[in-house]
Amino acid sequence: MGAGGPLRVNDRLVLPADDLRAEFARSGGPGGQNVNKVETKVVLRFSIPRSRALDESQRERLRGRLASRITVSGEILVRADRFRDRARNLEDARTRLADLLAAALVIPKVRRASRPSRGSVARRLDAKRRRSITKRERGGGDE
Repeated sequence: MGAGGPLRVNDRLVLPADDLRAEFARSGGPGGQNVNKVETKVVLRFSIPRSRALDESQRERLRGRLASRITVSGEILVRADRFRDRARNLEDARTRLADLLAAALVIPKVRRASRPSRGSVARRLDAKRRRSITKRERGGGDE
């Protein structure tokens, strides 16, 4: 089934419409008789291995970060049944998939070890010295 047009994940990645597959099913929850007749629940499928929009480094990053959400066949499934309208559920699923992929594709900033400045080391040692003197001068009696 169609899943709408292309999906913009971030500034550099747009998934073509044919990389996404939407399936519709009857949804539970409130809705009266309508719930039993209309297929408003959306299951949006995105296949990582078959996507033409991803390069190999992006595929690896997605496999690593979203390992618990990926099926055996390499698909990410997003279910949406929050609304009673199929179009709103489809848009909700598309938005959630885009957010999920965008968050997983962020390259974490490299942590570089830093050293405290000479001044901060001197202040810390001076404070320790003063505290030590204070405690030493308290001195208890020989009781």
